[in-house]
Amino acid sequence: MFNLGIIIVLSYLVGSIPTSIIVSKLAKGIDIRNYGSGNAGGTNVMRVLGWKHGVFVILLDALKGVLAVIVVARLFQGSVPFENATPFDDFTLVQIIAGIAAVIGHIWTVFAGFRGGKGIATALGMLLMIVTVDMLVAVGIFIIVVSVSRYVSLGSILAAISVPLTLIVRENIFHVDVPGYNTLLPFVIMVTLLVIFTHRKNVVRLFNGSESRISFSKKKKTSVI
Repeated sequence: MFNLGIIIVLSYLVGSIPTSIIVSKLAKGIDIRNYGSGNAGGTNVMRVLGWKHGVFVILLDALKGVLAVIVVARLFQGSVPFENATPFDDFTLVQIIAGIAAVIGHIWTVFAGFRGGKGIATALGMLLMIVTVDMLVAVGIFIIVVSVSRYVSLGSILAAISVPLTLIVRENIFHVDVPGYNTLLPFVIMVTLLVIFTHRKNVVRLFNGSESRISFSKKKKTSVI
């Protein structure tokens, strides 16, 4: 139990690294939470500081999920301190737990007053290591939706919803034998619901037409100093 507790705490701390705040301070000497939407995520960095800084933050946030799953989880030794009723081996189960802890850390970061981002990129990094095919489909949907609509929030929500749907289609329509399907599906649904919850204000703005769009064209940047 002690070993698993350390992994959960370390994964949470890795997820809690406030990359957007660090990058915005280094780049412009600002706290990104005081600008744009006020969210400490890559999308807001993209709006305020430009797409290059935004993409850099998104990649760093995704890396946090990857590190929790493939690095921190490897500290696990022995067996899980409870009955493992899943079809996964103990290590894979620990990877899932570590990934969830990293996503929670990103959303409620201890290093920035528990005001973090929305968890999309960190969840992406974590899930890419666990449900790779389904996440690649989600990435494709995200790119298409954002390219057409210019709404990152809409792309994020639809991409998140597509993950459990892709799992269901692969298992039940195309009859692909997805390892641990009955455990993966509720887990992925839980992550999807968490993503939708963190985007609840964006959903309201999408419906009332006040959600901000991003632009990939070069334009004069708004002063942030």
